[in-house]
Amino acid sequence: MKIELLYFGRPGENLKLARETVQAPAELKTLGELLAWLRSRGASWDKELAENRVRCAINQEFCNSSAAIKDGDEVAVFSPISGG
Repeated sequence: MKIELLYFGRPGENLKLARETVQAPAELKTLGELLAWLRSRGASWDKELAENRVRCAINQEFCNSSAAIKDGDEVAVFSPISGG
């Protein structure tokens, strides 16, 4: 399954990556599973993509880790946003 990933804020800065296209395993069904798969890349990925450290959007809509993913989706990974 082909997924376009965009990295914004701290995740992008620390991973030194703004975007990439990945060929994710077809058995991944949710955003949480995709993040877990990406975290398996190593320690810096595990730290930067921990679910309590990022917010994500699928096709420009914020969602939680149980959201479904499919071939061709665009997934954006952000630093948590706080407002005041």
